[in-house]
Amino acid sequence: MKRLIIISAGLLLASFSFSQVKIIEKPKIKDTLKDEKLEEVTIIASSKTNSRIEDLPTKVEVLGAEELHEENQIKPGNIASILGDIAGVQIQQTTATSGSADLRIQGLQGKYTQILRDGMPLFGGFSGSFGILQIPPLDLQQIELVKGASSTLYGGGAIAGMVNLISKKPKINTPERSVTLNISTLKEKNITSFFSARNKKMGYTFYAGGTLQKQVDVDKDGFSDVPKTKNIFIHPRWFLYGKNNSTVAIGYTLNREFRDGGDMSVLSGTTNAAHQFFIKNRSIRNTLDIVWEKKNKDNSFFTAKGAINFFSRKINTNLFEIKAHQTLWYSEFAYAKKLKKHNYVGGINFNGDAFKNRTPLNSTLPNEATNTIGLFAQDDWKLLEKLTLQAGLRFDYNSTYKGFLLPRLSLMYKANKHLTMRLGGGLGYKTPALINSELDERQYPFIIGYANNIQAEKSSGLNFDVNYKTKAGEWELAFNETFFYTTISTPILLDTLNFAKLFYYNASKPLQTLGFETFISAKHDELELYLGYVFTDAKRTYNDIAPTLPLVAKHKIATVIAYEFTNHFRAGIEAAYNGKQYLNDGTTKQDYVFAAAMLRYTFKNISIVLNGENLFDFRQNKIEPVVLQPFTNPVFKEIWAPLDGRVINLSVMYKW
Repeated sequence: MKRLIIISAGLLLASFSFSQVKIIEKPKIKDTLKDEKLEEVTIIASSKTNSRIEDLPTKVEVLGAEELHEENQIKPGNIASILGDIAGVQIQQTTATSGSADLRIQGLQGKYTQILRDGMPLFGGFSGSFGILQIPPLDLQQIELVKGASSTLYGGGAIAGMVNLISKKPKINTPERSVTLNISTLKEKNITSFFSARNKKMGYTFYAGGTLQKQVDVDKDGFSDVPKTKNIFIHPRWFLYGKNNSTVAIGYTLNREFRDGGDMSVLSGTTNAAHQFFIKNRSIRNTLDIVWEKKNKDNSFFTAKGAINFFSRKINTNLFEIKAHQTLWYSEFAYAKKLKKHNYVGGINFNGDAFKNRTPLNSTLPNEATNTIGLFAQDDWKLLEKLTLQAGLRFDYNSTYKGFLLPRLSLMYKANKHLTMRLGGGLGYKTPALINSELDERQYPFIIGYANNIQAEKSSGLNFDVNYKTKAGEWELAFNETFFYTTISTPILLDTLNFAKLFYYNASKPLQTLGFETFISAKHDELELYLGYVFTDAKRTYNDIAPTLPLVAKHKIATVIAYEFTNHFRAGIEAAYNGKQYLNDGTTKQDYVFAAAMLRYTFKNISIVLNGENLFDFRQNKIEPVVLQPFTNPVFKEIWAPLDGRVINLSVMYKW
């Protein structure tokens, strides 16, 4: 049996500690290809201390290599699906035409979550609208997730939490080579490939993949429910290994995408007085990054990293054209050291963001540029054998919004080998940004900027969790309970009273979210069971008429059953209940059940997966029309349920 057991619900139960539990709501079938070795899970960048996950007073949830490996055969084009499987995380589609998505943690909108790539924030604002829809799972070693206030180590934007995407690294004398082909009933085709090799002095990784998605009108209303998409993603990295335990990694990323949605007649080449509406996105992302690491014999650890991201996007509609460019850069130097009772880290980072509208005559969207320098320090202090205190402090100075002092405290108590408890809280902030993933592209040209007295959003958050594991005969049982609370003062809203002059302002009252997550899992031989429940109560207290934050289900229930029949064959089924959601006007929409199933067969170096999503074919556009008149420039209803319906995909992966 492998050291790490992957439960179909996605629970990662490490044999050395229950505090490594992560909560996933969808079956992930464990890899049964022979000669695959798993490493002990280490938090690579989330704590900046290179610590083992069970030693951290802050709860970190990890999606490991096996789950990402399997996701490559379920949703090879992007990581949106696997992130949405984590309890308390919601992938919310925000536009019907372009299919853009928002990543929400514990009820809060995606703009409050910091998305990192190898510890560096490169997916914000204008460049973040399609970010999670453009990152393939096969290119990643693991995904680290921290829920709740995380700004002390990561700066602005990590109010709801932080997602860190860790790229794969080559293993010495263990080359990796794989190619995956995928096709779905939704007219999507994918090809992904990954290669890596390493000796004592040098190594490399190379990912190349692409997606071809045809436009699909699922409900036959004449408008695309799934946009036409062409995407290519290339990511090579080179590694140099020094004799003094130092490593230099140099990487380059190219992502090119074409995304078209709208009137099906227009997308097919027919335009007339009745068929005019379309939105076309053309984007290209070029990223250069370098990371230097050095481990010393005295348990100290140096890291220096830097990256620059160039993102350009052109938007064409039947009414206007807009082009814009965003440059993001980040640099950091950190020093960490482990002592008998202390594990501390300190460092400095500098990051910036420059947005430029390249079609100013066609829009009022202004240019924007900001820089931030930050100092941070954190210490994990083992007060007693069973008690660890984590104290952190950060000071950021922003060129526009001045200084922010961000303390954080966390406490971990290990009562015994079965029971672990954590309590933590901290402050956060989020500076204003002109573009976020909730906006319709048709709003971009009419944004005029900010109110004169605009302020950064500030937050405070608290998290408490209890983890318990035990054995009952031949059954392995696990239980987790997590409570969360976050409040955001002076949240930033978009004033839409005058559509021709959209601007941002601060609300007079806070945005608050609270709730809890509960799960229980059980394993007996090759049978795995999971039952989870999430309660979320998110309030916008500044809105007296409709105070409940829209598009957040208060109640969610998920259950999974999976069984490995042989070393070659495995199957799993899932059912998830999504409770009623409120819309922006305060009305509610019906609850629904989502079901999925998967079969996996492996033979030698070949793996075949047959996967079905939304088996009951529940769709919002079955219940109500999503596209409203005038059809030449339509109005779209808020998206509270799937639009694409039942999807079956078949993938084949070959490793050698």
